[in-house]
Amino acid sequence: MKTLSVESPEAMQALAARMAAVCPPHCLICLSGTLGAGKTTFVRGFLRQLGHAGAVKSPTYTLIEPYQLPAHRVYHFDLYRLNDPEELEAIGIRDYFSEQAISLVEWPERGHGFLPPVDVEIHIEIHGDCRVLGLSPGTPRGEMILATLE
Repeated sequence: MKTLSVESPEAMQALAARMAAVCPPHCLICLSGTLGAGKTTFVRGFLRQLGHAGAVKSPTYTLIEPYQLPAHRVYHFDLYRLNDPEELEAIGIRDYFSEQAISLVEWPERGHGFLPPVDVEIHIEIHGDCRVLGLSPGTPRGEMILATLE
């Protein structure tokens, strides 16, 4: 596991942009941490790097927000309000992961058993004004992505 500290929302977005720049299609990045830890801030920086200029909000009530960007299709999932992981079957979760898309999942622990292998898992902790990120690869693709952060 790699541990990084970020001092501001701008630094979080810059880190996400660095990851987005090397993230291949058909990739799954999961973000966990308490409310307000910076998960959506990370997603915002990731999407901006890939060309999204509009608003980025967490899809807490809709569960999924799709983005069709110039070179990528990205799905932003927020599973916070999920009552049962089996609800993901009802929305056709497997179809989203079968495409050549990048998927960013907030609150992945709520979808346990219904998500494919995670390429990069990011756990965010709040330490005062700073955020400490634990980044773990789950696949060779994830190892490649994290190697670029050296």
